[in-house]
Amino acid sequence: MLHIVSTPIGNLDDMSHRAVDVLRAADVIIAEDSRRTYILSNRYGLGAKKVIPYNEANEKAQLPKIIELLKQGNEVALTTDAGTPGISDPGFLIVREAVKENIKISPVPGPCAFISALVCSGLPCEKFIFEGFIPKKPGQKESLLKKIKENNVTSIFYESPHRISKTLADLAAIMPDRNIVIARELTKRHEEFARGTAKEVFKHFKEQIPNIKFLEKGF
Repeated sequence: MLHIVSTPIGNLDDMSHRAVDVLRAADVIIAEDSRRTYILSNRYGLGAKKVIPYNEANEKAQLPKIIELLKQGNEVALTTDAGTPGISDPGFLIVREAVKENIKISPVPGPCAFISALVCSGLPCEKFIFEGFIPKKPGQKESLLKKIKENNVTSIFYESPHRISKTLADLAAIMPDRNIVIARELTKRHEEFARGTAKEVFKHFKEQIPNIKFLEKGF
């Protein structure tokens, strides 16, 4: 069986009892970063496991090996660095191939960063669009932000820390009065939700986090 195991997005105490049991019983753990698996192993006593690294750089090469392990009857647990595998992280290809091969797949539900951010945001939750990571290319990014501006549905996307300043500037330029929420360090000591208009949130981060280089203009 292939187990899709959600792991903590920050606070290790969010690991579920079932997730621990499944990882302990697994013959093989598929990990985006084996160092993260070792942290969980040390905390929860998972025991010595065969850990196979699986990330964007090697997923196509590793995929046949993983499917073969499943065909041989191994219990395989798929994890990611944090949260739920397949959500803006590797995992989709393994699941798709397992479905093709009629391999049983079972979810082990748990943390998911964008869902945690959404339910605490104060923005409407009954209908939303998850865009994954915002595009790096300026043209694609601008197109996405303009599309978001034109709809009234709560839109969610991930952004990396070193690009957030530019994205906030872009949001302030394209939709200055749109209500937004920046959720960061979720479940960790410095957890923060910054709420307000795009213009207000941009100003907040510019003043509160001086070590981040802020760009004054958008596109």
